Amino acid sequence: MSGRRLLPRFTLRNIILILTDVLLINLSVYVALLLRLDGLMEAQYIKAFMALIPLFSILGIIFNIASRLYDRVWEYASLHEMFAIGRAVTYTMAAAVIFIYLLDLPHLPRTVYVISWVLMFGSIGASRLVWRLARGRLGLADGEPPRRILIVGAGDAGAILQQELEHNHMLGMKAVAFIDDNAKKKGSLLHGVPVIGGRHRIGTVVREMDIDEIIIAMPSVSGRAIRPILDECKKTGASVRILPGVYKNASEMVRGLRPVEMEDLLRREPVQLDMKSMVGYIAGKTVLVTGAGGSIGSELCRQLALIRPERLVMIDNCENNLFDIETELKQAYDNIVPMLTDVRREDELKVVFERYRPQVIFHAAAYKHVPMMERHPEAAFENNVMGTRNVARLADIFAAETFILVSTDKAVNPTSVMGATKRLAELVVKDAANSSATTFAAVRFGNVLGSRGSVIPVFMKQIAAGGPVTVTDPEMRRYFMTIPEAVQLIIQAGALATGGEVFVLDMGEMVKIDDLARDLIRLSGLEPNRDIQIVYTGIRPGEKLYEELFADTEGLQDTSHQRIFVYKKDAADGAKDIAATLHESYAQGVSAEAVIDIIRQFIPEYKGADRTMPLI
Repeated sequence: MSGRRLLPRFTLRNIILILTDVLLINLSVYVALLLRLDGLMEAQYIKAFMALIPLFSILGIIFNIASRLYDRVWEYASLHEMFAIGRAVTYTMAAAVIFIYLLDLPHLPRTVYVISWVLMFGSIGASRLVWRLARGRLGLADGEPPRRILIVGAGDAGAILQQELEHNHMLGMKAVAFIDDNAKKKGSLLHGVPVIGGRHRIGTVVREMDIDEIIIAMPSVSGRAIRPILDECKKTGASVRILPGVYKNASEMVRGLRPVEMEDLLRREPVQLDMKSMVGYIAGKTVLVTGAGGSIGSELCRQLALIRPERLVMIDNCENNLFDIETELKQAYDNIVPMLTDVRREDELKVVFERYRPQVIFHAAAYKHVPMMERHPEAAFENNVMGTRNVARLADIFAAETFILVSTDKAVNPTSVMGATKRLAELVVKDAANSSATTFAAVRFGNVLGSRGSVIPVFMKQIAAGGPVTVTDPEMRRYFMTIPEAVQLIIQAGALATGGEVFVLDMGEMVKIDDLARDLIRLSGLEPNRDIQIVYTGIRPGEKLYEELFADTEGLQDTSHQRIFVYKKDAADGAKDIAATLHESYAQGVSAEAVIDIIRQFIPEYKGADRTMPLI
């Protein structure tokens, strides 16, 4: 049996509040009587007041309990709590008057009851305010002194955070100062907390004000602005956390506080999406995602599920990956169909297409590890090229509406087998667009943070093992974006496609891999080449010093979205029936040497090695 508790918990806090209320209730009546009699207290009224003290006390506590004044968290007092106090005082005075006249008890002048009501409401309300302020000043949180917090960023987010820390004493944190590079804010007070100065003052403030923790409250600034701030914070020895980029309310903001991650240092402006166009071509449709268990594919599934397609068909040839994304999504979205299928097997794919007739297809299945594909060019060709050909062909046969290939910047002037096979896949898609009612397009972008096989997880494992961290070349540079950002733009590009485009995502500025390694070491609380050594191993076969997002011949153009560019024509577009030609070559049996010959035939700009790497 469950129900609302009738009596309050008799904690020390509540006992103090009850005794305080008894005193304030009777003091209010006494002061009201003094005011009514102009300070000339008559003996009969003194006697009546003394006789009524038990009545006022008992009724006051009864109605305070009934109004749950002792169950409320006064640190978050609002109009609801004021209404509750007013209700309790009104009932107390009304019941007291009824009892006095019904039982013919000693009575006071009638105006005393009205004045008493006003004084009771004001004094009890004031006592709760004093309680709240006293806890804030003393920093009471389970008997422990609060952690002293320095907030970097005296903007909206910083102000909300400071208010939450002040009001929610269970957090055990107290903001004692702000840091902000805006010179106009220096010396001002934000909710009573001083703004000391710019980031160069962080070390001094931490030392002089005995700061325990620094919180960076700048969710909308770029990673370029975060980096120098973090450098200053790391010099202090204080722990550092950062606010999440998105939060619904102050409580969620505080729960989302986390250590600074690489995504924060590479952060860019949030992607602005045209949700209407995205929903328009996905909602209510059957959507198919290949490579659904991979880094990009699984995030595609997550974001597509939010748009609520009629059905989401997820294809992957890895049992564990497919199980993981199915388990994650089925808790919130019922219409998912996991299919343990390989894009290299056209007969298996055909069964899926016949059964579910997908209308929108995102083809993310691919082999992406550059050195591995240098050793196994035939596997790269079979998966990346023929797998794309199989899915694209079935999309045409079964009259899908939209087909989007997830491509890579390594397809531009490729020096690796992986990049070359992805370029061939782009050509397959562009050729299909010339003869099909299905809208075929490709989306090209660079590295994504945290994807399987990417450099960051490798670096983190090396740091955890005590080093060394291996960097191929101190001048190697790469584009980076987060997986969610990349996927948002992939879906958005699908809404822009009319057929035959290769969309190129704005990747921002290149990042030196050497800088990335050093940042990761520092984020782990260590120093490069002191705690963790950095070793340069040399560029591996198939790798470039820097990647390109488009070739000079491609004529990049703007689209209606500021972060998505497009080209339709380039020198390689003259190859017709490339899918059929590639299939013919594949049917004859593809060796490593034959793959290189095919690549050179269709991609004259390919700059890979003449001989593939030996198997190890």
